[in-house]
Amino acid sequence: MDAGRITALSEVPDDSTVCFRVTDDAGEVREAILVRTDPAATDGGESTAETDGGERPAETDHVACWLNYCQHLTHIKLDKGSGAPMRDGELVCANHGAYFEADSGECTFGPCEGAYLTELEVSVADGDVYLTDGSYEFVGTGPIEDDDFDRTSTSNVEF
Repeated sequence: MDAGRITALSEVPDDSTVCFRVTDDAGEVREAILVRTDPAATDGGESTAETDGGERPAETDHVACWLNYCQHLTHIKLDKGSGAPMRDGELVCANHGAYFEADSGECTFGPCEGAYLTELEVSVADGDVYLTDGSYEFVGTGPIEDDDFDRTSTSNVEF
């Protein structure tokens, strides 16, 4: 069954992200990203990982899913279509320098320190990653196509 299939687990890189589109309950198309996590960082690689929402099954310990928006200025994408930069297992906002833990989504450094990325539930079955979050529906891979809004930011000061 391919309903909700995002990609093969083998296609999720260790040093970047996979961008895809979802619709939310209101029908708005949004972007999400898949990122590999370090199983040893989640409960010692055991059967479950602790998250803000409780525990998630071990089969998802090595991949997490987040909405593709920095928590400092939420119109800024982490993955601009070619993968989000990562450093030492953390996602990096190229615009603001914020760092987000890949496994928890917590901002550990930058202007939104202490904030969390919005998590979407995913599962892994037979080597494929599936969107299983009841609030979202998988639309397709890649970024939103006809988005004319300039999502870059060079300064937090408006002139």
